[in-house]
Amino acid sequence: MTTANPPYRLALLDLDGTLTDSAPGILSSVRHAYATLGIETPTDETLRRFVGPPLHETFALHGVPVDRVPEALSAYREVYAAGAMLDNSLYPGILECLTAARAAGVRLAVATSKPEVYARRITAHFGIDDLVEGVYGATLDGSRGSKADVIEHALASLAASDGVVGGADAAASSAASAASAASESEEAPGAGRVGSVPDGLPPREEIVMVGDREHDVLGAAAHGIGCLGVSWGYAEPGELEDAGALRVVASTDELARALRGE
Repeated sequence: MTTANPPYRLALLDLDGTLTDSAPGILSSVRHAYATLGIETPTDETLRRFVGPPLHETFALHGVPVDRVPEALSAYREVYAAGAMLDNSLYPGILECLTAARAAGVRLAVATSKPEVYARRITAHFGIDDLVEGVYGATLDGSRGSKADVIEHALASLAASDGVVGGADAAASSAASAASAASESEEAPGAGRVGSVPDGLPPREEIVMVGDREHDVLGAAAHGIGCLGVSWGYAEPGELEDAGALRVVASTDELARALRGE
C-alpha cells in the first residue's frame, strides 16, 4: 500500500523491529525463561513472535500457564537486564532517517511495549535519545502494558512537555508532569480515556505511529491515529496491511519521505 499521506508533525516510534534489530537478546532471554520453567521451548519460527508484542501476552499464548507467566517474566529479565538487551543493533540508516525527519520539523518520540526502564538504556546506548523528545514504554509491574496504554502515556507526557529533545530525562520529567496534571483534574475532558488526543498536541491527522507489528497499528487506531508500517521488522507477510496500516515502507529513506508527506 503506497497511498500518499500528509506531512506529520509528531511521530511515535516503535523500538524493537523498527529502530533496532533486537531479536538476538530477546530470544536468548526467552529461551532461558522456558528452560528455567522446565517447559519445552517453542520453535525458532514461533520465537520470532516474541519480538514486539507485550511478553506477558506472548508467553501465555505459547505454552506458559497463565499462573506461571510472572515466573517466566522474572526468568527472562534475569538475563535480559544483565546485558542481553544490548545484544541488539540499529537498523542501517535509522539515525540518518530520524535526523532528516527532525530537520523537516517532525517531532519524534519512542513508544514501545518494552518496559520503559529498559527502553531508556537501549536508546541511550545507540544514541537514539539524542534525536527524540522522550522514550515511553511499559511498566515492569504490567499496570501499563498494551500498545494503546503506552501511546496514551506518550501523548499525555508529550502534551505536558516543552518539546525539548533529550530522551530519558525529558521523558521522565514530562511523564511526571502529566501524572500531576491528571491527579489534579480527574474530570478533565479526555483525561485517561483511550481515543483522546490531549490538548497541546497536533491534530490526529498530523500524528503517526511507526511500527513493524499489528499491535502498533491497532494501538494507534485506539487513539484515532494512523500507523506507518516498516517492512524490515518481524511482521508476518500481510500482517501490517491486514491490520490497517496507512502504508508499508521498505527502507529508511522511504520512511523519512513518508514522514515529510512525500
